Amino acid sequence: MESRIFDRLQFLTEEVLSRRRRAKRIKKEKQSRKNMFLDWIEAFLWAAGVVLLINQYLFQAYQIPSGSMIDTLLIGDRIFVNKLIYGPELLPGLAKLPSPITPKRNDIIIFESPSYISRGIAFDIAQRVIYMLTLSFVDIDKDELGQSRAHFLIKRAVGVGGDWIIPDQGDLYLRPAGESRWYGEAEFNSLLGLDHNLARLMREEDYPSLRAAGTAAGYADLGLPVTPALADRAFFSGHYPDALAYNMARLELLRGASPHDGRYTTLYARYAMGWYVPETRILPLGDNRDNSRDGRHFGPVLSSKVLGRGSIIYWPGNFNFRDFGAFSRFGFIR
Repeated sequence: MESRIFDRLQFLTEEVLSRRRRAKRIKKEKQSRKNMFLDWIEAFLWAAGVVLLINQYLFQAYQIPSGSMIDTLLIGDRIFVNKLIYGPELLPGLAKLPSPITPKRNDIIIFESPSYISRGIAFDIAQRVIYMLTLSFVDIDKDELGQSRAHFLIKRAVGVGGDWIIPDQGDLYLRPAGESRWYGEAEFNSLLGLDHNLARLMREEDYPSLRAAGTAAGYADLGLPVTPALADRAFFSGHYPDALAYNMARLELLRGASPHDGRYTTLYARYAMGWYVPETRILPLGDNRDNSRDGRHFGPVLSSKVLGRGSIIYWPGNFNFRDFGAFSRFGFIR
């Protein structure tokens, strides 16, 4: 009896081992017959899937398109954005996963431009997938001039919930929640130990000419001739780095000339009174204040709309192997 049981167990064991050896042999023969091109395609798809998962949920490659963050970030810098920290999107352009961490003051944040006009969900997803797969080297979202459209913006979180912020000749003054006094931005940053440079294109001595140019533009809007004295003072360069100061001077004239037109009063008040940042929102501004279209134009953005935080410069836009100083720009973003 025991001998028959032992023989039966031995037979079953040999049968299982034989089947395993046969399955391995068949699998090996199939792999040997497999087309090399199909092998390459399979490897590529696996690699692409891994890249997409990393870009979508962990770190996404992003290229700096403009000079709005000079000198923190330069045009052409390639950076990694931490997408996990604030909660990644489930799919490109769709709902986000929750996160206990929200953007805080001084973070370098990336978010969808409020003025961006979508070409449709299918195009947006295709564009973002291609952009992620190529580590930001290919962007199919171009304008009529062949330039990349500003789908996403990267700025510094300057205002947080409860802040009141007003501009004055390109400088900012902040009154945080619970405070009764105003702080100049440089003073406020120093008190908080926030160390970053602000770039300015306008000089203080140029503001009288800039305001005169804004006033002259107001005369032109009213169909009135510009006086020779005003024309002499005006800074007619065709480019006005501090667009807020220029528009305030223009609107001040239009408001006085047409007090019945509430549009001018409303627009002027928007600049003169500054911005209040509600809870759950962030006021994003560029470090290059006179060359940045940011929250001063479109207002505070919802913290839940922030897609990630700029973390690492992995390839500086100005990198040159012969310039040893360029190596210092690799690393963490402050």
